[in-house]
Amino acid sequence: MRFGDFEILPVLDGFFRLDGGAMFGRVPKEIWKKTNPPDKQNRILLALRCLLIKTGKNNILIDTGIGSKYNREFLRRFAIDRRIDFEQFLNQHGLSKEDINIVINTHLHFDHCGGNTKKINGQIVPAFPRAKYFIQIGEWGAALLGNLLTKASYHEEDFLPLRDLGIVEFIKEQAVEIEPGITLFRTGGHTKYHQIVKIESAGKKAIYLGDLVPTATHLNYPFVMAYDVEPLETVRKKMEILPEAAENQTLLIFEHEPKLDAAFIKIKDGKILIKEEVKP
Repeated sequence: MRFGDFEILPVLDGFFRLDGGAMFGRVPKEIWKKTNPPDKQNRILLALRCLLIKTGKNNILIDTGIGSKYNREFLRRFAIDRRIDFEQFLNQHGLSKEDINIVINTHLHFDHCGGNTKKINGQIVPAFPRAKYFIQIGEWGAALLGNLLTKASYHEEDFLPLRDLGIVEFIKEQAVEIEPGITLFRTGGHTKYHQIVKIESAGKKAIYLGDLVPTATHLNYPFVMAYDVEPLETVRKKMEILPEAAENQTLLIFEHEPKLDAAFIKIKDGKILIKEEVKP
């Protein structure tokens, strides 16, 4: 999809499932199951949707999916379906993993950065060997320290080898433009240093939402994941970002929504609604 002077393209790393109650926190199941029906284990279907941005100067990949380093038990627990071949998807659009020169991680949970690295002959190596990886320095610290509630979401083999190779660009700012039209903006909420990506070109605007708004159902302000370490900050940022997106016709790109890639939104009677679905 042409987006001003850029080209943007969702890249699927497949689908997986997480517990619906955890995904919707305080919201009763009778409400969320209408839009996100659970399986017999109460898990809902979620996409692993990364985003490729071709700016003409750089080939930028936002998040890298869940990757392929995991054992059968892990695959079964999360019902991971990677029948979609990530590299083949890139090849269909004239690229290989060697052509990606910037990778942005919204945060370092395994379903967002598992594809940062791959295993070859028992060795962990970068999946995108020519890329610089842009990561919030606070998120890096949180991933290494962890705590009883968060440590299971961080797998060091997804990111630690990158630092040793000197290919991590640590971000310290609340907002930083890494090239004209591509801005990283720290939101907190899901993790304390979670970041989203704002994309602007030739008058067009888009936001890759990461886990600030993981699915279209989470556009509702009170729909906040139990996984969020700062749930009130998630709500505050949604109330700040979403009305502005509606007013400015900003395309919102969902990382985990299984039914649609992106949408424009509107506000009616105080509610955030899908105005138009978009297939980039």
